[in-house]
Amino acid sequence: MIVAGLTGGIATGKSTVAAFFRVAGAIIIDADAIAYAVVRRGHPAWQDIVDHFGRKALLPDGELDRKYIGEIIFNDSSQKRILNDIVHPYVFQEMESRQEEIAQLTPNAVVILDVPLLIETGVDREMAQVIVVYAPEQLQIQRLIKRDKLSETEAITRIRAQMPIEEKKRRAHLVIDNSKSLADTKEQTMAIWHELNAQQR
Repeated sequence: MIVAGLTGGIATGKSTVAAFFRVAGAIIIDADAIAYAVVRRGHPAWQDIVDHFGRKALLPDGELDRKYIGEIIFNDSSQKRILNDIVHPYVFQEMESRQEEIAQLTPNAVVILDVPLLIETGVDREMAQVIVVYAPEQLQIQRLIKRDKLSETEAITRIRAQMPIEEKKRRAHLVIDNSKSLADTKEQTMAIWHELNAQQR
């Protein structure tokens, strides 16, 4: 089994690249989807979050009020760190469990760990291959304004709240430059897909 990490920055096109890998035959373990699941009502992470943020962080149906929590952590980096410290261990535990299951059921699989904070959390240090989906910051800004209907100031603030994409690029083993056409991005992705498959032999 080959395991590679996939990351990028906001509006660099990581989800597009993950979709290309999935269609090609890779097994994608999506950290965001897992993070969404582990904070659902009744799960241990949900309880830990309620214990910290209080019942005001809940919607009437008992699920987390993501907007309320989002406003808190966007304006207070210490609260963001606390939330990450609550959620990340549950996410990584589930990701590890899924890898173990795949290793048993599909030992020749190519597994892509789709993790937005792969480098920030230090998980990249455990990976033999780290793939970064890259687009220059100015293009990130343009895409984010168009995608999320933000002002330029809002887009810049969100982008610069993350690790700079140039730093992620520097720490990558493999880079997919998503600043040109979709066809070009797909071609780069397929080249890496074939490279990962070749390592199985």
